[in-house]
Order: sequence, then C-alpha cells, then structure tokens
Amino acid sequence: MSASTLKEGTIMSRKCEISGKGPLVGNNVSHANNKTKRRQLPNLRSVKITLEDGTTKRIKVAASTLRTMKKKAAQATAVAS
Repeated sequence: MSASTLKEGTIMSRKCEISGKGPLVGNNVSHANNKTKRRQLPNLRSVKITLEDGTTKRIKVAASTLRTMKKKAAQATAVAS
C-alpha cells in the first residue's frame, strides 16, 4: 500500500492514540530453553469519538485505557451527584 492511497491523517501503527501503549518485544522460551523473538501487541479497539466541530473520527484505543476512562467517568458522575 503506497502513501498516496492512504487517507489524510490515517495512522497505521499498532499504538494506542491516547496512552501511547505499543508493542513489546520479548522471547518465546521452549522447554529446551531455546529462545525466539516475539512481539506482544496491545489489545487495541477501534472507537468513534465526536470532535468539537461535530464530526466523528475513528481512533485506536487500548482496552485497558477504555476501562480506565470508564472508571474515571463513573467516579466523576458519583462526585457530581
């Protein structure tokens, strides 16, 4: 896929756009203690957000970040009431 076919502002990386979590690198270790490289990818979810001007945009967010945001929103509503 060439850069000319991508939409403006499209991000192709496997990275959370809010927390910045990205892939980790480590080793698979066998019973014989052979080590081979592996990547641990973040659990990314595609989420629609509404911007100030009323348009919507899709962003990639880690599931752990969504969980934290949901928790913070619940705490904010509990304090407000």
